Amino acid sequence: MTVNCQVNRQEAHGRYVRFRQRCRAVIAADKPECWCGAGFGPNLPAMSQNTNTPGAPGVPAAPVGDSAKVQRQVQRQAGVGPVSGGGGTLFSEPVLVVNQKAKLVELTNEYAVFDQQGATLGSVVQVGQSALRKAIRLLTSLDQYLTHKLEIRDPQGVPVLLLTRPAKFIKSRVVVQRPNGEEVGQIVQQNAIGKINFALEVGGQKVGAVKAENWRAWNFSIVDATDTEVARITKTWEGLAKTMFTTADNYVLQIHRPLADPMLSLVVATALTVDTALKQDARGLG
Repeated sequence: MTVNCQVNRQEAHGRYVRFRQRCRAVIAADKPECWCGAGFGPNLPAMSQNTNTPGAPGVPAAPVGDSAKVQRQVQRQAGVGPVSGGGGTLFSEPVLVVNQKAKLVELTNEYAVFDQQGATLGSVVQVGQSALRKAIRLLTSLDQYLTHKLEIRDPQGVPVLLLTRPAKFIKSRVVVQRPNGEEVGQIVQQNAIGKINFALEVGGQKVGAVKAENWRAWNFSIVDATDTEVARITKTWEGLAKTMFTTADNYVLQIHRPLADPMLSLVVATALTVDTALKQDARGLG
C-alpha cells in the first residue's frame, strides 16, 4: 500500500510538472509587446513587463500583408468597390482592413491594418500584460473582465492612438487617447441584450454611435450626431479552418466621407474596439 501511494504521488507530481511546462511554453511563444507606460500620462505607473520604448529599436513594425488577398477581402467579401482618394496613412484612407493575427491559443491581441490595395498602414497590439495575466487568459475566462490596453501604431511601430478598456462586468467602455495622454473621447456600450450599440462621446457629450445590424454583432453602422451614417464596419469570412481552430477576426472599415477630429480618431478606433470590447468575450477558450 505504501509503495502504491508513493507511485501515485510521483505520477501526480509528474503530471503537474508537465502541465506547468506546457503553460510556460505557450506563454513564452506569445511574446509580450514593448511598452514603457509613458504614453498613458504622467499619473500612471510604468508597466514593468515592458522595457523598451514604443517606436524605438526592438519594437516590431507593422507586418506585411498579402495584397491580392486583402483586395479580395475588400471587394468580394465586404462588397466594397475601389474607392478613390487616400493619403496612405491610418487617418487619411477611406478604407481600412483590420486583420487579427491567427493563433490557436490567443494570449495577446494583435492586428494588422492595411489599405484597400493591401499596403501596410499600421498595427494594433495589446500591451502591459504580465506572465500572470497571460496564464489567467490561457486557463480561465476571467481575462475578459479585466482591463485591456492597446496601442494603434504606424508602420514604423510608433503609437498614434492608445486604447484602454477598463475592467468591466457586463458593458464595455473604451477610452481613446493621444500618445501624450490627452483624451480624444470614449466608446461606451449602451446595452447588453439584442443588437449591441455603442455611443461615441467627447467630453461627456454624444457625438455619434456605433450600431450593430444584427444580434450576432458582426456588422456595424457608424453614425454622427444627426444619425447619418458616416462609416461602416463589415466582418469578413476568415475561412472555415481559421473560424474553427483560431481566434482570428477580420474586418473592413469603409469611411464614406472625410471626417474631422475627434470623430475621425473615434471611428478609426472603433474598428478595433468592436473586437476587443465585444467579440473576444464570445470566442475565448474559457
